[in-house]
Amino acid sequence: MENKKEMRKWLEDFNLNHPLVIAGPCSAETEDQVLKIAHELKDSKVSVFRAGIWKPRTRPGGFEGVGEIGLKWLQKAKAETGLLMGTEVATAAHCKLALEHDIDVLWVGARTTANPFAVQEIADTLKGTDKIVLVKNPVNPDLALWLGGVERLHMAGIEKLGVIHRGFSTYEKTKYRNIPEWQIAIELQNKFPDLPLIIDPSHITGNRNMIFEVTQEALDLNYDGMIIETHFDPDNAWSDAAQQVTPDALKQIIKDLTIRKTDDTTDEYSQKMTKLRANIDVLDANLLELLGKRMKVADEIGQVKKDANVAILQNNRWNEILGKMILEGEKKGLTEEFVLRMFKAIHQESIGHQEKIFNA
Repeated sequence: MENKKEMRKWLEDFNLNHPLVIAGPCSAETEDQVLKIAHELKDSKVSVFRAGIWKPRTRPGGFEGVGEIGLKWLQKAKAETGLLMGTEVATAAHCKLALEHDIDVLWVGARTTANPFAVQEIADTLKGTDKIVLVKNPVNPDLALWLGGVERLHMAGIEKLGVIHRGFSTYEKTKYRNIPEWQIAIELQNKFPDLPLIIDPSHITGNRNMIFEVTQEALDLNYDGMIIETHFDPDNAWSDAAQQVTPDALKQIIKDLTIRKTDDTTDEYSQKMTKLRANIDVLDANLLELLGKRMKVADEIGQVKKDANVAILQNNRWNEILGKMILEGEKKGLTEEFVLRMFKAIHQESIGHQEKIFNA
């Protein structure tokens, strides 16, 4: 699959002067609930109404969606409001039913994207469709797996494709429900700059109070749209209550968002950026030089350990370094999350160097 300008055509056909907005409840609960929310979003910047019909849950026993009857509610909502309708599909049966009920936008969920067999089944069922099909990132941070899902759909002759960034699972405790791992989405953008990229701040944050913050950060990175879970009574929603916002809150979020220009062609801007980027280039080169020197010390440490028959991993020393560096990082305006990631990567590289010494 190659990047082509035509990838953006379906998005451009909306003729919007703002990012695409997809909104609606996590789950379709009742006909009245679906219609009420759809009507409250009708006269807003929302283009696509979303609602989960089938809800894959981590553990059995929870609400798993109303099923096929919910598609009829979406049909009625479309007839009454004119909004396009969208839902998640996970199986061939879901796809067939969604097509039969003329659902406009389908997306492959994170758990499904992680399973190439399931994605291929969906691609085969949707072969040649003119519906918009979006692919959420897999639950694990694997860009190849994410793009692989898109490629399977592309090979099935589906032209209206896009991706949804909903964050990645982690065993670490962070302020996010699913950590963004922005660098993965940025790398995807670099490979396919014309493939529409949509942020899902609801699933990244798991917290309605953080929706604006994450959406703005995504728009600052040139994302093309957002998908935000919206419910008239979020606290009593049947699923994912904490991450849903009211229609009025959604409208305020959209109003408060700042849309950035992709570039500035003035001489003053270009001169300032050239100077600052040159400074960054020098600092980056210095960083690599320092890291190279650090790894040489790690090699020496590895040799000393090997000679003394001491294990490579020294947990007490590692925890001591990590605690110290987090405190030092805070003094320099670096977040704990960044410092942890950086030093874990450095630590892993150091272990790799020492393993080579041990195996030599």
